[in-house]
Formats: sequence, C-alpha cells, structure tokens
Amino acid sequence: MSADVTILGAGIVGICSALSLAERGLKVRLIDRDDPGQATSFGNAGVISPWSIIPQSMPGLWKKIPGWLVDPLGPVAVNPTYLPRLAGWGLRFLSQGREERVRAISAAMDTLNRDCVSLYRQHLQGTGHEDLIRDSYYVHAFRNGESASVDSLDNSLRRDAGAELERIGSADLKALEPALSDDFQAAIVIKGQARALSPGRIGQVLAEKFQNMGGELHRAEVQAILPQEGGGWTYVTREGQFTTPKLVLAMGVWSAELLKPLGIHIPLQSERGYHVCFTKPGIELNHSVLDVDMKLVASSMEDGLRVAGTAEFAGLDAPENQNRIKGLVKLAQRLSPDLNADDFTTWSGQRPSLPDSLPCIGEIDGFPDLITAFGHSHYGLMMAPKTGRVVADIASGTQVNIDLSPYIATRF
Repeated sequence: MSADVTILGAGIVGICSALSLAERGLKVRLIDRDDPGQATSFGNAGVISPWSIIPQSMPGLWKKIPGWLVDPLGPVAVNPTYLPRLAGWGLRFLSQGREERVRAISAAMDTLNRDCVSLYRQHLQGTGHEDLIRDSYYVHAFRNGESASVDSLDNSLRRDAGAELERIGSADLKALEPALSDDFQAAIVIKGQARALSPGRIGQVLAEKFQNMGGELHRAEVQAILPQEGGGWTYVTREGQFTTPKLVLAMGVWSAELLKPLGIHIPLQSERGYHVCFTKPGIELNHSVLDVDMKLVASSMEDGLRVAGTAEFAGLDAPENQNRIKGLVKLAQRLSPDLNADDFTTWSGQRPSLPDSLPCIGEIDGFPDLITAFGHSHYGLMMAPKTGRVVADIASGTQVNIDLSPYIATRF
C-alpha cells in the first residue's frame, strides 16, 4: 500500500491519530519498534479525566522540591550527575508556575482533555471491548483534612471548566473507599470521568481496529527523517529509506532527537516513570485514588491494583532505579494497610515532558507536511483522542476548530 500518511510512533497518541485518519478514508501506515501501545502508553494509572487540566508547575511548587528530592519516597528524583543537563529545563519549568501562565496552560489542557471519555468510547465502539473503560470518580485523598478545599487554585480551575467536585470527610471517604488507610481525613471527589481497566489492552484493541479498517502496522526502528525536494518526507530505518507524502511524528521523547539534525531544538526532557501492579492485592478500589501528599495514584485494573506516580530525571539511557520501585511498594502499603504486597509486576518507561506541560501538535514553519504530535507528559492517555482528531484535520486539509498556538513546537 502506498500510504497517504505515515505515523512514526504507535503509542496511544499515534494509535488514536491513525484511527482518526483512517476514519477520513486516508491510507495510513503506523510504525514503531515496539508492539502498539505497549511502551510508554502501557505504564500509567489508567485515569481518563476531562478534569486533568492542572499543569505540573504550579505557584509555590519550588518550595516543595528540595524536600521531595531528599526524601527517598518523594515523588521526584534527580540523578546528581544529570543536574547540569536538567538545570536550564528546570528553570523554564518553574517559570511556567506563575498563576497567569497556569491559567493559560490549564485552558489549553482543557481543550485537549474535555472530550476524552466520549472519544475513547467512540473508538472502542464495535470492538467488543467497550468495557475497558469504566465510569469512575477521581478521589484526591488528604491526610490533613484542612488542606482539602474545593476553593484551591487547582480545584477552582477544574470547577471553572465545568467539573463537579465534592469535599467529603473521613467517614464518607471510608464508605466510598473502605480499603484506604484511616490516616486519610478528607478527600476532594472529582466526578464525571472514567478509568481504564487495562491501558495496554486498549492500545492493542484500537491497533487491531485500525488494521481492520485497512491500516498498515509495521515494526521498525526509525533512525532519521529528511524532507524531500518538492514535498513529502523520507524516513530511514534499518531496512532502508522510505517516502511518504505526509509524516506524523508521535515518538514521544525520541521525537526531539529526530528533529535535531533539521536544526529544530525543543526542550523535551526524558522523565522516567514507574508503576507497580500488585497481582493478588486482597483489596479493591472503587475509583482512582490520589494520595495527594505523596503524589501516588492507585487504580484497580484487570491484572490487579496498580500504583504509579513517581518521576525520575536521569537521562534517556539511564537504567531502572530499583529504589523507586521499592518506594512505590512502601507508599502503596501506607495507602492501604490491608494490601497484600507479596506478588507484583513492575514497569518503567520514558515520558516526554516539556516545561509548560503542553504537547507539540501541528506543523512546523518551514517544514510542510511534517506534523508533530508528541510531548504529552503525564497526560497522554487523556489527550490522545483529541490530539488524533487534530492530526487528522491537519493531514486531511480540514479546518482545525481550535487555536493551535499553545502547542506550536517552536514556542520556546
């Protein structure tokens, strides 16, 4: 098949882009070195929330970072040898935490997240696996009840976007989630969202649907991309050079590496994430739960209870840090003292993080027919369906009905 569009990267963003393009009747080729949806997109807590519109950098965050870094169980770790390479990115990141910027970023996040639940249900329709998405609350649990306020900046932003929030005390929290520790004194319950029972299987199911629609799926490691004279693009793999009229770059953190030889430099940081899945947990959570103090998210899934939420900056090629895994196990036991933590599986992978928590979506000036769709950080699962719709609009020449300026790749 001669493809109209080739997508590099078969994570959830690439898969959703491929589906939306195929729905437009375009011939699409999807390329990745891994099985679709089984790398970075596999490892997350499964939260599918229209209200995940709060950027990573917030006012006052800088005060918390030193304490996090010295706490072996803290939500952020930085390899000391990597600090010089992280410093410039870190300053940009902190500069995005001004309230004026936070409000603008949150609005741009809302644009990509707002329809995530309904769009996933549309993609899953007809696959026989519609039950992979389940209606759910997002329970933000606090040990200090006085800190749980619906009027905080983050919750005010959610309410302004239309979220339904409820503050509950310890008794109602225990009724809602009996497995949680008694240490939690209050919670903010965010309603009107869903959770994935298996992010990896969602990727597999949607990739199969894409192939059933006539799409091509290839296993290959992409080494370079080059613009062609007169239009179109060449991409280079170990098997040779191939051409395509339009190229979508959805390779996560590796996308920036492919752009460097073209003179395009994007401050994309590799942020290693971890999760632990307890396969015989002995407990079940009714909803997705965030331990607000430790930034740990837990969800019951098909294969057990999964906990995630730790981030490590050590470079793209750094090995796994087993101390981060051990820390997640300890935090999970604090979350629920009745948890059976004897049997578990682990995952780690690289998340593509930009200083403003927003992805790169759209064409780059001077490089026609190259469409970016990467840098979704912790929000890829939520933002993927809308990103795919936007990519399909651009590639098919359809008028895009949102302002793309917040997502321009060269905005930095």
